Amino acid sequence: MQTSPARVLLHPDFTVGTVDRRLFGSFVEHLGRAVYTGIHEPGHPTADGHGFRRDVADLTRELGVTTVRYPGGNFVSNYRWEDAVGPVEQRKPFLDLAWRTVEPNVVGTDEFLQWAEREGIQPMMAVNLGTRGVEEAVALLEYCNGEAGTRWADLRIANGREKPYDVKLWCLGNEMDGPWQVGRKDAHEYGKLARNAGRAMKQVDPSIELVACGSSSMEMPTFGEWERTVLEYTYDLVDHISMHAYYHEVDGDRASFLGSGTAMDRFIERVAASADAVGAQSRSDKRITISFDEWNVWYQSRFPGEDNLPIQKDAPRIIEDVYSGLDAVVVGDLLVTLLNHADRVPVACLAQLVNVIAPIMTEPGGEAWRQPTFHPFATTARLAQGDALDLRVSAPTITTKAHGEVPAVTAAATLADGAVALFLTNRSAEPVEVEVAHLGAALEIAEGWSMTADHEPAVVGPEHAEKVTAEHWGEFDVAGRVAGDAGASSTTVTLPPESWTALSGTLTSPK
Repeated sequence: MQTSPARVLLHPDFTVGTVDRRLFGSFVEHLGRAVYTGIHEPGHPTADGHGFRRDVADLTRELGVTTVRYPGGNFVSNYRWEDAVGPVEQRKPFLDLAWRTVEPNVVGTDEFLQWAEREGIQPMMAVNLGTRGVEEAVALLEYCNGEAGTRWADLRIANGREKPYDVKLWCLGNEMDGPWQVGRKDAHEYGKLARNAGRAMKQVDPSIELVACGSSSMEMPTFGEWERTVLEYTYDLVDHISMHAYYHEVDGDRASFLGSGTAMDRFIERVAASADAVGAQSRSDKRITISFDEWNVWYQSRFPGEDNLPIQKDAPRIIEDVYSGLDAVVVGDLLVTLLNHADRVPVACLAQLVNVIAPIMTEPGGEAWRQPTFHPFATTARLAQGDALDLRVSAPTITTKAHGEVPAVTAAATLADGAVALFLTNRSAEPVEVEVAHLGAALEIAEGWSMTADHEPAVVGPEHAEKVTAEHWGEFDVAGRVAGDAGASSTTVTLPPESWTALSGTLTSPK
């Protein structure tokens, strides 16, 4: 059985916007094993001279990560950054209240920023607006970006780093509306603090971009009102407002889980509308964009909650979800949604990079491996270049419990100097035939890759990841599943059930 056909209309002249490379960001928080035995493990067989795992760094490059957010997350809201700079042997451990873990302070600002620099990654730094404020935020910025001759810049130089780090992207706190956040604030309290901190930081370095905290999720009771209030205080100062969202299968409801991209799409549109309303009210020509700096599949029902964690040491295993082919299909579909909002979402961070709900997993002293979710992210980061095309998609719908009617097929495409990438998700349980119409342009598909959903429970360990990859990820059968003559105005692609597919080729307009 095959579902009704779908149709995708694309044209090289119709675009959404340029794909910002920061869309393929990730996140390293001092949480569980994200840092210690994640990116950093002195004594590991692959460790470099700075104690960072080379195998993880190589996989990070393969993943295509461009930006990494640091040091949190919930962690940042009770963090004293100055306790983690200078000689490591003189640093004192402290109890992180967010994750109830003793933080050794072995990796701090300098270690992270120098790792990012060596790996060609743009850092995205967060300041503590939970238990601290304007003075500490300005000091950290001065430490990172200041020239010689001031207190904090001179401290950086004394610690061995002459050249400023020139960090451009800064988060004004993290999830400040969340009751789980140390130093939680209401919208007015946070808006005033973010305004004062942002103004002072821009006096230190006017070239930086600032991210104001949006709602922690669309389900927060103050969603919408929070964005309006915070932006009324900060609209002229900040460049982006943050969004965070996690998705997972609930009670075997595959249809709703596969439709998660529709929920993400609605979330983006509502936050953008909230921001635009403030801009219109203030008669501003400025357009606030979105930093979707936490997104992923996360089975939160498996996590007991921060308050139920015992106090632990030595990088405990926290939130180490193991992923399936189904999870990977959903991650691919969420990337489709982000690409289709390239005009409004220039920054996004898959949370997180290593071990904690991550595409990369490690064993202390052992190997590092790719989870199934690694593959759609890496493929999209590699292929999605240039402009996102403004597609028109018509498809049958699927009825879901969580999202109502959702399209059975979603699509995104990018174009750079004739090189086209087309990303397609089939959310239905049956194969679907997609007509890709390209009137006035010639489309030639050269190669492709596809992930199909599995029906097996995830199992801890690299063997499971390798099995899922072998059975559900691989090259797409272009010859067998793509039909269309060289001079035709449309190309037909047959998608497997519950699958995500990436195709690459050329799209040329007639001369």
